[in-house]
Amino acid sequence: MNIQFEAPEKINGVLTITIGKEDYNEKVEKTLKDYRKRANVPGFRPGMAPMGMIKKQYGTAVKVDEINRLLGDKLMEYIRENKIQMLGEPLPNEKQVEQDLSQDGPFTFIFDIAVAPEFKAELTAKDKIDYYTITVDDKLIDDQVQMYASQAGQFEKAEVFSGNDTLTGDLRQLDEKGNTLEGGITTESGMIMPAYIKEKKQQKLFDKAKPGDIITFNPKKAYPDNDAEVAALLKVDKEQVKDLTSDFSFQVTEIRHFQPAPVDQQLFDRVFGEGSCKDEKEFRQKIADMVSAQLVQNSDYKFMLDMRAYLEKKVGELQFPEALLKRIMLNNNKDKGADFVEKNFEGSIKELKWHLIKEQIVAATGIKIEDDDLMAAAKEAVRAQFAQYGMQNVPDDVLENYAAEQLKKRENVDNFVDRAVDVKLIDAVKKLVKLNEKAVSLEDFNKMMRGE
Repeated sequence: MNIQFEAPEKINGVLTITIGKEDYNEKVEKTLKDYRKRANVPGFRPGMAPMGMIKKQYGTAVKVDEINRLLGDKLMEYIRENKIQMLGEPLPNEKQVEQDLSQDGPFTFIFDIAVAPEFKAELTAKDKIDYYTITVDDKLIDDQVQMYASQAGQFEKAEVFSGNDTLTGDLRQLDEKGNTLEGGITTESGMIMPAYIKEKKQQKLFDKAKPGDIITFNPKKAYPDNDAEVAALLKVDKEQVKDLTSDFSFQVTEIRHFQPAPVDQQLFDRVFGEGSCKDEKEFRQKIADMVSAQLVQNSDYKFMLDMRAYLEKKVGELQFPEALLKRIMLNNNKDKGADFVEKNFEGSIKELKWHLIKEQIVAATGIKIEDDDLMAAAKEAVRAQFAQYGMQNVPDDVLENYAAEQLKKRENVDNFVDRAVDVKLIDAVKKLVKLNEKAVSLEDFNKMMRGE
């Protein structure tokens, strides 16, 4: 077997493999002998069929399988042993001619190999990267207290509408004279939250409404360009409101006012567990500690973005084998076509550049991912899911059980590996470079993240 690799442009490689009969014949003969032992050919005892018959029936297929196995194994072995940083998968070269594998060979296979550009990405104590620490001020704590109070709150009946109250009532479609339209749309126990009505004049019609009041409004004007909202209010199909222009009467039957829970011991126990806080001061301090820990993740995420931008600028422009990478991308997205490749190629190259830079930094910092790191990443993801539902004080064993279930799913593992790498990379780089630390409010931080 002969293998040659040429990459005069460094990024466009051509790998040629020549396979002779001596490379595959022994394995093919052994496989055919095994076939003969198991073959059940009419007219012959098991295992006694003539070898020529076996070769005629199975020989070419066995040889093709063995050549393909050899080709794949030796190609990847050569790339690995010669430390060629291949991008994507090998593709047949345009000079490749069809090989008649029914013959003895030799057979020559030519592959195009996309090779990563050579560059050096490194960080030292001389490098300086911004790090934003989000301050936990009274407003932030107040907002969090209000959120917890709202989550524990409940609806109460009210006599006069105000603010974010919900109105329940019966709706009747009206004719041009303001009378109930015979055969028109009628809806009982429809629910309206005037605070969410888009058109201000329509919203104002509900001011100070009381049970028993009849309010005339126009649903299509109240929710312009939102037929789905109108259909949901009237409890009809979306098609029925497409050309609807009528006013409706709304007779208020009930007003429900949302009352947040009082900030007391019951709320403290609900949020952080029984007996965890004895007064509001301790409650606010626990919130401050919790929010501060959560905001570190925001700061670290921003740091990761800034680190990436810093390294990409430091490394500079890289030359990629674009024509070959487009062929690889098209080969992997045959159902989407060339337009998809052109539209997404620039973004793919940008992500590929960062992937290569990140690989070097991860290797330089000696980052290794162990089972404990995967579990920690999975637990953090589960904790975030619980937090979305206001569940902050989830026991660690519960988090671990949920995380273990997530890790059983193969499609989740790669994502958790990426998360674990990012966590360790952020921590390592924060210790490696000089941090240009800046204190910032959450409001200003969010504006910065939105690019304002």
